[in-house]
Amino acid sequence: MTRQSHTEKGAKVSEIDSPLFFGSTDGFAEVFTLEDDFAVVIIDFLRSRIVDQSALQAIEDIAAKYEALDKILHLRHLTPDYHKLLKRAGQLMIDSGDDPGISDGGGFRRQNRRLRAGH
Repeated sequence: MTRQSHTEKGAKVSEIDSPLFFGSTDGFAEVFTLEDDFAVVIIDFLRSRIVDQSALQAIEDIAAKYEALDKILHLRHLTPDYHKLLKRAGQLMIDSGDDPGISDGGGFRRQNRRLRAGH
C-alpha cells in the first residue's frame, strides 16, 4: 500500500499506492509511526486517489496527530477537487512541479506554515 523513503533534507516521504477509502483507512493510519517519524512528513498521492469522505477524515486525523507532536505534514499530488475538500489542505499542500491534476500553478505553492488549531 505504501512505499517509504527520505528526502535529502531529512523528510520522510510516504507514497500511497492504492485508493484510500473507508475500507483502507485503518491500514493507512498504521503506516505512520507518529512519534518516531521525522519532523517533516510528506504523503504523496501520485499513485493513489481519495474515494470518499472517510479518506478525507483519515488525512485530517493524521494531520492533527502530527500537529499535536509539533511535526509538519505536507501532501503532494492531491487533485484540486480533494484539495478544496480538505479543511487544512491550504497549509498542507506542496507544489511538486509534476502534479498531473493541477493546472492553475499559482494556487498550490509550498506552504511553510505549521498547522494551527481552528484552520
